Amino acid sequence: MKLLLIGAGNMGGAMLQGLQVHNITVVEAYKPRADELQNLFPDVTVVNSIPKIDGFIVILAIKPQSLDALHVEGRADGVISILAGVKLDKLRKSVPAKAYVRAMPNMAALVRKSATSLCGDEILKDEAIEILSTIGKCFWLNSEDELDIATGLAGSAPAWIALVAESLSDGAVNLGLKRDITYKYIAQLFEGVGEVLQDEHPAILKDKVTSPNGTTIAGLTKLEEGGVRDSFIKAMEASYLRAKKLS
Repeated sequence: MKLLLIGAGNMGGAMLQGLQVHNITVVEAYKPRADELQNLFPDVTVVNSIPKIDGFIVILAIKPQSLDALHVEGRADGVISILAGVKLDKLRKSVPAKAYVRAMPNMAALVRKSATSLCGDEILKDEAIEILSTIGKCFWLNSEDELDIATGLAGSAPAWIALVAESLSDGAVNLGLKRDITYKYIAQLFEGVGEVLQDEHPAILKDKVTSPNGTTIAGLTKLEEGGVRDSFIKAMEASYLRAKKLS
């Protein structure tokens, strides 16, 4: 299959870490960025204008507000869009193609660990999953409404988790640990806990770590006093409502 990546900013560039294993052409009009991409990915074809899209599976990674100004010629074999809030109906009107899929990856694509949500036309499902599995794990959803919900989990939560990491570091530094070692601890902590949660229910893991009158329950009590659980639930709701509004 031939891929055409239109847009190679933060997310598009992150996705290239995995997508480069395919036959892929990247459209990047800004020459310094195009030169940078060509140096980073010498086996990738980088062009400064959009070629005819016939025979390509097009991956749209431009800003959502730029879609109306996008001009393409031909008809793609498929379109995979990572444009937040842009519905399938609008994609069908904007880019001629045989099938359409919306996807929501996250910045963990940089290390090929993205949790990517997808929905759309079933005839493009297998190819879309094959393509995006190069940047992490894929989750096929049944509707665009489910995708809007998953935007909080897959798309926005990395920023929230980063905030948790920064806060944990601040707490450790406040007590006397050096900043650089705290970030290394936290990165390893998140990686390890993530692996455990593949097979362990979060509540069970929490209970296993929490002993009577111990250090963990002392910290959990303070977190509950601060309403951390309620804050995350409300953050998910706010992310969902914003995704719906963008649609």
